[in-house]
Amino acid sequence: MQGNSLTKVTDDPRVSIDPREYQRIEDNIHYYADQYPMVSFINVYKERQQREFKPLNMTKTAARRLASIIFNEKCEVNIGSLTAAASDDDSVNTTDKSEAVQDFIEAVLEDNDFKNRFEEELEKGIAIGDFAIRPYVDSTDHDKIKLAWIRADQFYPLRSNTNAVTEACISSRLTIIENHQNVYYTLLEFHEWQGDDYIITNELYKSTDPAIVGDRVSLAEQYPDLEETVTLHGLNYPLFAYFKTPGANNKSLESPLGVGLVDNSKEVLDAINETHDNFVREIELGKRRQIIPEEMVRYDDKHRPIFDSYEEGYVGVGSDEPGFKPTDITNDIRVDTYNTAMDRLIKEFEIQIGLSTGTFSQADSLGTVTATQVVSDNSMTYQTRSSYLTKVEQVIKEMVRAILELAITPDLFTDDTPIDTSNVDFDDLDITVQFDDGVFVDKKSQADLMIELTNNGLVPDWYAIMKVNDLPESEARKWAEEIKQSKADAMPTSFQEQQSADNPFNLGGDDDGEED
Repeated sequence: MQGNSLTKVTDDPRVSIDPREYQRIEDNIHYYADQYPMVSFINVYKERQQREFKPLNMTKTAARRLASIIFNEKCEVNIGSLTAAASDDDSVNTTDKSEAVQDFIEAVLEDNDFKNRFEEELEKGIAIGDFAIRPYVDSTDHDKIKLAWIRADQFYPLRSNTNAVTEACISSRLTIIENHQNVYYTLLEFHEWQGDDYIITNELYKSTDPAIVGDRVSLAEQYPDLEETVTLHGLNYPLFAYFKTPGANNKSLESPLGVGLVDNSKEVLDAINETHDNFVREIELGKRRQIIPEEMVRYDDKHRPIFDSYEEGYVGVGSDEPGFKPTDITNDIRVDTYNTAMDRLIKEFEIQIGLSTGTFSQADSLGTVTATQVVSDNSMTYQTRSSYLTKVEQVIKEMVRAILELAITPDLFTDDTPIDTSNVDFDDLDITVQFDDGVFVDKKSQADLMIELTNNGLVPDWYAIMKVNDLPESEARKWAEEIKQSKADAMPTSFQEQQSADNPFNLGGDDDGEED
């Protein structure tokens, strides 16, 4: 064990990421979590006071909206027919293996409540910029495969290319109390390739300061069953799946990390929050106010007229005019002004994050609209959703491959591996992710379009079957063959069969065609 220490994870020479990227991620988390400093002000007595800032958390609202239209519980992950790798064993039944793999993946996802968790983690990833999924074998739960969800601030790429992150460091923190003070343990898990070997290195660091990683200590202090180094042979893919938001990282052009909703919307988010805070403040200060005669004023021990110390402005209370009596000076709350300003800012925010105008702001038109109009009005949202779906589909496929990589690695299980995929070509693994298009796609219209395209010879039968029935390509091809064979079996092969088909009860004649 090396006797080193780290202030930040990015101080490790294996992590080649600009530390400012993680400061950016931390700022994004503050926006998403609605964490803002107190507002300081001077009251009428020239005293400095503080009050709570009242923002409008559009980051959370927008991320939740996007996550819900991108992914929901109707998403299906299908494994098509597996392709057998070159083998002398001609008895390999890839159909049975395909069904076994499908059942296995479904069981793992169900056991991990995948559909609910993925939507939640996707929401965070959209707001912050990225996240990762790491399958692992849980030896404490009958060697079941579990899914660990890695936030953006816990994931540190080590090596990446234009297509994928292939090596990474995953950080997790444990807080315990020792000698009446908090002690912070940080576990760093390095996933690296050395030739064809996949190396997992575990390092534990300890600190009493939450702002630093600390000094490296023995794993036995908190993880006695965890090995420092694990070498796995024969893997084809990393044991994690990484999601990043679509689009380029314009904050750090060389960074493999994604950018969240906050990164390019901070100015308008600040303006929305400030406007909302001012509006709430105006409501609080808009309670009834009166000017009252001097003789009605009470004084404190310092001979100061008693007003609400929460006030930021001074209100006159005396007058020499005869017959002066209490006068209401309450100002009207500028509701329309704030509504107009807020609506304008929210429309700017919608444009910046790729949502159609009217998603959160006031729609320009009212009344009942058709499904076609909804699709048209939401064209920008649809395009943004399509961009996200490409990334979501990619990370789910990477996750399935990582799960299968674990499932066929005997070193990770106390008994036999849970599934047999021997002689299966992983490069040709047919993984299909089907999403529920909801209001964006009319199923009947889609079916009619596919029928028209097929009849005109513009798409093959299997493609239409795949689109209409939400099937993997391999399964759709099988359906097409079965339908073709079924039609062939039903077609008459002779004149007598045709005659029998036209006159199944043989009315009007006997078998030899002569009348009675």
